[in-house]
Amino acid sequence: MHIEFSGAAQEVTGSCHILRVGNRTVLLDCGMFQGKRSESREKNARLPVPVDEIDAIVLSHAHIDHAGRLPYLVAQGYKNSIWATSATRDLCAIMLADSAHIQEKDAEFLARHRDEIVEPMYRVEDATRTLERMIGMPYYKWFDVTDGVRAMYTDAGHILGSASVTLELREGDTFRRLVFSGDVGRSGLAIIRDPQPPTTGADVIICESTYGDRDHESVEGAREQLARVVRETAARGGRVIIPSFAVGRTQELVYDLHGLRREGKIPAIPIFIDSPLATDATSVFAMHPEVFDHSEDLVRRTKDLFDFPMVTFTRDVAESKRLNSLHGPMVVIAASGMAESGRILHHLRNGASDPRNTILIVGFQAEHTLGRRIVERRDVLRIFGEEVPLGAQVEVLQGYSAHADRGELHRWLQSVRASGAADGRDHPHVCLVHGEAPAQESFAERLRADGFHVDIPAPGTTVSL
Repeated sequence: MHIEFSGAAQEVTGSCHILRVGNRTVLLDCGMFQGKRSESREKNARLPVPVDEIDAIVLSHAHIDHAGRLPYLVAQGYKNSIWATSATRDLCAIMLADSAHIQEKDAEFLARHRDEIVEPMYRVEDATRTLERMIGMPYYKWFDVTDGVRAMYTDAGHILGSASVTLELREGDTFRRLVFSGDVGRSGLAIIRDPQPPTTGADVIICESTYGDRDHESVEGAREQLARVVRETAARGGRVIIPSFAVGRTQELVYDLHGLRREGKIPAIPIFIDSPLATDATSVFAMHPEVFDHSEDLVRRTKDLFDFPMVTFTRDVAESKRLNSLHGPMVVIAASGMAESGRILHHLRNGASDPRNTILIVGFQAEHTLGRRIVERRDVLRIFGEEVPLGAQVEVLQGYSAHADRGELHRWLQSVRASGAADGRDHPHVCLVHGEAPAQESFAERLRADGFHVDIPAPGTTVSL
């Protein structure tokens, strides 16, 4: 039994880990790499293992850096099961189709404007066929993945449907327990429940480390900061332009803006959600109230969490373009979350130079992305090949991160370790993934000081179970 680290090893995107138990092979996630386009394209096209060797795939959640290459595997001939929670399956239905659509449009653009032929990794029909392979499972119920491997999902509290995975592995007389954190969320995030660490202990834990070197501001503090930014920008007559992940972050922002307006903490200015994917994702959220956090006041008080008089969801291109001709203060939320593609680029090109406006960053920005360059407050941004002076205010709210910070991750790991005391699995080997070097090294040092055995595996590293 061993695990091989293929993606999100000493980096943040492309989550994919290869589990081998005897002659069986299971993938934990198969996400897309993001960043420098030429490098990402090459890495995404490289299969983690030959398709005919993969017996099953266990998916932690629907974000594209965890699920985005699944249709590529299907396009290459994968025909076995893909396990996911029910909400993750429903989100994948829209997110993978959207990813395919973007690739098809990019290919058409390159062929038309640059005489460059770049085939999409996969097409919409491949995304549709991927859904036919997906099996939705509830939380806290064991299921058989393949011979010698069974699994159970626990709520990771990251986005709707996100899960940590406990896997029990048997080969002959050998029994091992592996925990894969997926992406661990934060306590107190809007709408979704708090993360629940697995309670069975583990021999090996694969743990994300995105924010392993820092602590976030409180969730409530971020909400108050959001209110302040909206008030101050509206007073200048400007726009709050928010690059946001269409799934998870957008719904949290709309939910909080709804609550802030009810409390009278922000003015009644228009809020535009300029993303077809976010519009569809919001509909999926509304389909799954069973996984909402029903201890929250707004969840209890209203069924229309995302629909209130100030908010407008814009779906077609004409509606999106019309926003550029509007005057007066407003909030515009658009994908992508790292400002690498999508409608947010048009809003930034038109609004980044205006000092009345605020660009509000509400999530992690990977290296080599436009979002990172905004966070670094570069004097000039390159958007659609044009140089755009950065004159707008830039605000960064880390409290809206859907990833646990170092203290929250540490406590999550301590909980998993403590739960293994009953059967001697309270000295787990921790492998840190999904993080940049400074975050991983800092977090590893902290964990070692607490008695954990910690490694930071490089791509291609194999760890015996």
